[in-house]
Amino acid sequence: MATKTTAEKLATIQQGYTLKGATIELGAAIVDGEVHKEAQVRLPLAMMNRHGLVAGATGTGKTVTLHMIAEQLSTAGVPVFLADIKGDLSGLATPATASEKLSARTSALGQDWSAKNFPVEFLSLGGDGNGIPVRATITSFGPILLSRIMDLNDTQESSLQLIFHFADKNNLELIDLKDLRAVIQFLTSDEGKPQLAELGGLSKATAGVILRELVSLEAQGMEKFFGEPEFDTAELLRTAPDGRGVISCLELPTLQTKPLLFSTFLMWLLADLFEDLPEAGDLDKPKLVFFLDEAHLLFNDASKAFLEAITTTVRLIRSKGVGIFFVTQTPKDVPADVLGQLANRVQHALRAFTPEDAKALKATVSTFPVSDYDLEETLTSAGIGEAVITVMNEKGAPTPVALTRLRAPESVMGPSAEDLIRSTVGASSLLAKYGTAVDNVSAYEKLSGAAPVPTGSPASGGAPGPSLDSASEASGGSVPSQADIDAEARRIEEEILGRPSSRPAPSPSPSYPEPPAPSAPGTSQQDTGMFGDLAGALGGALGGGLKSMVRSMGTQLGRDLIRGVFGTSSKRRRR
Repeated sequence: MATKTTAEKLATIQQGYTLKGATIELGAAIVDGEVHKEAQVRLPLAMMNRHGLVAGATGTGKTVTLHMIAEQLSTAGVPVFLADIKGDLSGLATPATASEKLSARTSALGQDWSAKNFPVEFLSLGGDGNGIPVRATITSFGPILLSRIMDLNDTQESSLQLIFHFADKNNLELIDLKDLRAVIQFLTSDEGKPQLAELGGLSKATAGVILRELVSLEAQGMEKFFGEPEFDTAELLRTAPDGRGVISCLELPTLQTKPLLFSTFLMWLLADLFEDLPEAGDLDKPKLVFFLDEAHLLFNDASKAFLEAITTTVRLIRSKGVGIFFVTQTPKDVPADVLGQLANRVQHALRAFTPEDAKALKATVSTFPVSDYDLEETLTSAGIGEAVITVMNEKGAPTPVALTRLRAPESVMGPSAEDLIRSTVGASSLLAKYGTAVDNVSAYEKLSGAAPVPTGSPASGGAPGPSLDSASEASGGSVPSQADIDAEARRIEEEILGRPSSRPAPSPSPSYPEPPAPSAPGTSQQDTGMFGDLAGALGGALGGGLKSMVRSMGTQLGRDLIRGVFGTSSKRRRR
């Protein structure tokens, strides 16, 4: 086969990356050792939901690549989610400073550079770090993801699913770790033996193992990641007033001590989006691009059910307008079934210091289309800020492989000042919604009869409403039974919709121990929490009918629970 000239190689790249629609500009091609700014390498914006892989050895520039792509997505009006492991990505909120070195680089690439900052929302996992706290309820998180954090085997994972099933059917809300612990303790107690026996396949010994793992999570301080208010993943889809996409930056200062929690929590965010977003088909631009950093943590020692759920999510979420980019060191870190769905590839340099490294290099080369480059040599000699790229063009075909000098970000490549981060968080509209943890009545309180642990009022404020008893007295009525409440809710629904109610008839109450009488006279234990407060506040003023409907909503949330591909369930799907 005849060797191509430099001009022929350039022509191949130029033709391959001449695209009609909006694009993400990645950089200029390097051919025969020289940067050619006339050969621009780009990625079609409409193909960002075909997913991608950003790989390379430590220190080769992966984080800067994410930074640069996130800037352009935001400018195009596409929201972005980033996990900020090292704290460097907070620099997106601060304009960069020009320098001679920077000007020389951007000029050589044909980049029209100007200093800019971008709309950033700082998030933190459970309030661990600077940012809006991101929490999930145990019910929403689901048994498969929780099994991953607890390092359960397949049998124990199946048993945990039975425990969730029991809680779902018996209206025992699993909000935080103490709720799940209370349910397991009940099932393993003398009072819970009949229910344990009905859950065929769940032994008392296995339940005990799960309980010990749960207590271990609490001892590690992981309880703050689970609870309410639960983060609504729709917050990741916002745009700024000027039309730019909001970049949600999740800080992870303690990643090294909780790697499984980090990776699994990111998967929960994706699973929640997957279950709630409608089908969108092919769009001009994605609704969200999700960068999943340290992707190898997702797959290490993962159960079969977990891997199958990841594969399903990646395959199907594309049609809902979400693009996922896995960020890791080598393609070997990603299972073949997932890797086969990643159409866009940005491969930074690899090292070949050991026989295992050399094997990984050969495997990486084999995943690229045939090209004019000697990829084994190119991938081991590429400099920092350079990458081998191939993406999916607008017709769905791979573009030519191109060694690329990547563009420079327009915001700071490093952390923003602490004062700026704090002021951004303080001014966020999300702070009032998620800033303060709340502890509503749930399984723990129902099974033990304990009052909720005071956690302070939500940041948005608001005093607790009167109890069910006092509100009922104020309106001149008596406390209705649960059957009456549900019947009233069905009647109201039928009147409003003009058709038979879709609400199920009341099911028998679970046979768990009755909680003790409340300590404060005139206070109903079952009416505390969010729906109790709302019903109490409205009941006295507007009468028992509205109050019955609100109380019934709380009951039906537990009954109508539907779980998704990861066993997850969101409040929005339970409405």
